[in-house]
Amino acid sequence: MISIRQRKGVKTTEVPEDYAAQEANVKLENKLPSGCTTRRLWKLLSLTVGGTVALCIGLLTSVYLATLHENDLWFSNIKEVEREISFRTECGLYYSYYKQMLQAPTLMQGFHGLIYDNKTESMRTINLLQRMNIYQEVFLSILYRVLPIQKYLEPVYFYIYTLFGLQAIYVTALYITSWLLSGTWLSGLLAAFWYVTNRIDTTRVEFTIPLRENWALPFFAIQIAAITYFLRPNLQPLSERLTLLAIFVSTFLFSLTWQFNQFMMLMQALVLFTLDSLDMLPAAKMEHRCLDQLSFREMTSILKSKIALANKNLKTGNFLNRLGKLLLHLFAVLCLTLFLNNIIKKILNLKSDEHIFKFLKAKFGFGATRDFDANLYLCEEAFGLLPFNTFGRLSDTLLFYAYVFVLSVTVMAALAVAFHNLSDSANQQSMGQVGKCTTILKPQTAYNLIHTILFGFLALSTMRMKYLWTSHMCVFASFGLCSPEIWELLLKSIHLYNPKRMCVMRYSVPVLILLYLSYKFWPGMMDELSELREFYDPDTVELMNWINSNTPRKAVFAGSMQLLAGVKLCTGRTLTNHPHYEDNGLRERTKAVYQIYAKRAPEDVHALLRSFGADYVILEDSICYERRHQRGCRLRDLLDIANGHMMDGPGENDPDLKLAGHPRFCEEIKRNRPPYTAYFTRVFQNKTFHVYKLSRHK
Repeated sequence: MISIRQRKGVKTTEVPEDYAAQEANVKLENKLPSGCTTRRLWKLLSLTVGGTVALCIGLLTSVYLATLHENDLWFSNIKEVEREISFRTECGLYYSYYKQMLQAPTLMQGFHGLIYDNKTESMRTINLLQRMNIYQEVFLSILYRVLPIQKYLEPVYFYIYTLFGLQAIYVTALYITSWLLSGTWLSGLLAAFWYVTNRIDTTRVEFTIPLRENWALPFFAIQIAAITYFLRPNLQPLSERLTLLAIFVSTFLFSLTWQFNQFMMLMQALVLFTLDSLDMLPAAKMEHRCLDQLSFREMTSILKSKIALANKNLKTGNFLNRLGKLLLHLFAVLCLTLFLNNIIKKILNLKSDEHIFKFLKAKFGFGATRDFDANLYLCEEAFGLLPFNTFGRLSDTLLFYAYVFVLSVTVMAALAVAFHNLSDSANQQSMGQVGKCTTILKPQTAYNLIHTILFGFLALSTMRMKYLWTSHMCVFASFGLCSPEIWELLLKSIHLYNPKRMCVMRYSVPVLILLYLSYKFWPGMMDELSELREFYDPDTVELMNWINSNTPRKAVFAGSMQLLAGVKLCTGRTLTNHPHYEDNGLRERTKAVYQIYAKRAPEDVHALLRSFGADYVILEDSICYERRHQRGCRLRDLLDIANGHMMDGPGENDPDLKLAGHPRFCEEIKRNRPPYTAYFTRVFQNKTFHVYKLSRHK
């Protein structure tokens, strides 16, 4: 029996215990199901609307970029040779293998031609599948041959539509990552809007379609989204397994499609190592992620195994003790990685990335260099520091301001969590400790924070890598503006917090920014879509047509890397060198071929070119009389410095450089003087190009 206390003036009654329990259950059942149902319906509606918006915004971005590409080149109306020429430099080389696979009589013959290729580098047989990241071209060519689409879609359109389709996946993945971090799809919408309005700094797909990063970054974005979801607490076993599968597949595809994937994997290993050392990630999650990455690339395997097998002693002691051991451990791991990396390379005689280390050494001021390859990278704008005007463009869309605001708040929260974790030695690496920290900084937020910081350092040091940072910047800034945790931390710090005010700020600020972006940039985007141009490069078209009509199919051509990629694509002729610069032998060969722009004797140049089997050499006035770069960075200057010769024009030279004993080859050969005509015969000429046939002199 339960006694129910009587209010004053009310008679006391006694109610059986079973009856009271039944009544309480009835009341609970009357209240909870309707509330739960309402929440489930609202969640389902939000997922449906948010998912639909994600797909629509991804498709619209894809169509927008494809339309810009069409309008800029009038791609649907130009000739096939002009379409192929529009794939500049290494883009043309990659596309040529797609074309080669389609032109092969059978798939097996196509595979054989790629595995035993003797046209990309004269007098050498190389395995293109092993040397280059062209699995995507092979896969697309197989699809095009198998699917019944030949009657409806030209091969080039199947190729470029696939790339623009990947952009839809890319934007959708960025949208989902921001949504997962903030808890609202409004954040994803803002991230997508920022990605489009900052198109100049977030993507270059519309004018460099076959570039490897355009294939790889969508898969990298999927991987980051999957990891972000995986780090959420209390995942169901099925969801966890499916997420791990998504991480594995996206990492595998990313590794196949970009030659720089090992550096990104190394960066991820550093992110995970840092978070694990600071107790910001649950140990069980870390083990899953490490096992997923262990099969990728030798450069990161040591560091990732150290993450998985971190010594427990690293996480004991007071604050200074732990911090000192952490820094020492990190230093030891990096030294061990570099040491074993060098030992393995020396044992196996691997020199494929030697030029990168020379470039980095010179770039960061560890001594000047006269190495041709290193200086070639140093003088390229894409490998220089991030230009300051980038921040002006990002500020025009308010992205940079929002990013700095969110970054500042999350960094302060991360420092507080790191200090707390390093100071707490009583309960190291326990689930309880991780749980305490999630109220300030969630594991998925910490993961994306370290990522964006490392991306930022990479972009600031090398402009070509800015596309990693700026796209993630859109995600991180939009997440912060829509995050209840960020606004709660900020409002509490200024003593203005209450739930309603936090909710108002969380939704009103992103909506106002979306309205601002629509008002300011919509007219400009419409103008872009209505602006029509046409591809125009008559000199290159004339050159390719002449080669096709007047040279043997087995003729070997020498020239600049960029031009020869177009020769390979448009004519199928054999090359002496090409733009895929990741092989030491190819770099040495390229430097030898480039002596056509140095101060060398005609017999020396002839001997070098004939040693690679060259029948024709193409000289470009734009290189011979280059004015784009400043003195010291022109190609002819790099060659002079590497050869120990003084550079042309006004300005200082290093005292040990000497006057060359011969005039510049590319200038002197045009005078048709006897020493040159004995070795070279001009067979084609227009405003831009001069083609010479090599004599058979030994």
